[in-house]
Amino acid sequence: MPKNLLQDIKIKHQPVARVHEMEIRRKESQNERSIKKESSTKPARGTKYGVWIVAIISVFFLLFALSYLFLKVTVTVNPKTEDLVLNENLSGSKDGGEGSTFDLMSVSGEEEKILEAALEKDILKKAEGVVLIYNAFSSASQRLSIDTRLEGSNGKIYKTKKALVVPGMKGDTPGSVEVDIYGAESGEEYNSAPLDFTIFGFRGTPKYAKFYARSKGSIGGGFKGRSPFISEEKETSAMNDLKAILRAKLFKKVSDQIPDGLVLFKDAIFFNTDESGIDPVSSESKSLSLKLKGTLYGFLFDEKKLAQKIAQDKIKGYDGGDVYISNAENLSFSLSNKDKISFAEAKNINFNLKGNAKIVWKLDETAFKTDLLGKSKSDFKQILSQYPNIISADLAISPFWKMTLPTKSKDIKVIVNYPK
Repeated sequence: MPKNLLQDIKIKHQPVARVHEMEIRRKESQNERSIKKESSTKPARGTKYGVWIVAIISVFFLLFALSYLFLKVTVTVNPKTEDLVLNENLSGSKDGGEGSTFDLMSVSGEEEKILEAALEKDILKKAEGVVLIYNAFSSASQRLSIDTRLEGSNGKIYKTKKALVVPGMKGDTPGSVEVDIYGAESGEEYNSAPLDFTIFGFRGTPKYAKFYARSKGSIGGGFKGRSPFISEEKETSAMNDLKAILRAKLFKKVSDQIPDGLVLFKDAIFFNTDESGIDPVSSESKSLSLKLKGTLYGFLFDEKKLAQKIAQDKIKGYDGGDVYISNAENLSFSLSNKDKISFAEAKNINFNLKGNAKIVWKLDETAFKTDLLGKSKSDFKQILSQYPNIISADLAISPFWKMTLPTKSKDIKVIVNYPK
């Protein structure tokens, strides 16, 4: 049967068209899925801005919280000062009476130096010591001349080195006075342990039993015979060396013991010495022992009371505030009538202070911090106006944006620029 040509062409063309149509639909389907995917992954514009706003707010609150955690304040204070030129005559009392209060510190020591002697000579030395002479006779004082003879309980005669007056009795208490003595003759036989004495010149009178003496410590130094010796110049030089060494040691000892609140002026130091002379180290040796005993006295003054006294006398309108002298060690101290003062018994003294002095007002840091706690930064100047002892002050707050001071003292640091 013959084929229909048109029908055959139609049959062959039909699958090609269908394939093309299916391809178009597949691409459309892919495009739709792609659009949906992009729509699902792309955030909305409003949602994006919301996330940023939340992040910024969170950071703000974090910084706000940290500002309280790390809030620190430093206040640097310049205290009030006043420069003065002093040439003041002042008084001091040991019992805290009128004037400046002082205390007397004393330390004693001994230094020795061994010297080698190349020569020998005959030496005559008299024994020496110290005695207390008592008056148990009457309330009237008794004058004794220089070289008054005292008879020791060892049977030897000793003499006083100076004239003296023995005070009278006070009630039942004998009067007494201290005096140096020496052996009537040279020689080692006058050296002795502590002795009792009578006054030889009162023998046969009622005073003989009522005037008596007792030595303070041993009596020594007596010598008669050949002995090594050194020149006077060498002895003097060695003794000066001992004085310098002993004074420096005692001064350091005093300085290390000064209590807080007391001041020791560099010239308020007095050094008394007892030169025992030269003694042989042994009878066979040519070495000589040079010994020096000394006592150093230092007048210590209540720093606060002294500074307040000077401020009251020299500064017009002084308010009685807590002050001190920043350069007290540079002031010149001189004691009136020092040759007439018994340092061990001094209770009232007169002295002069001279030089350039800087009076400095102290700040009560605890009270100052308390006044600052929890205050606004804008209140700082008003708080300072309540402290006339402050010339100026700088306030530093961290972090810088904080306008309120801490509520705890530990978060406030106060630095006072006291003069050095």
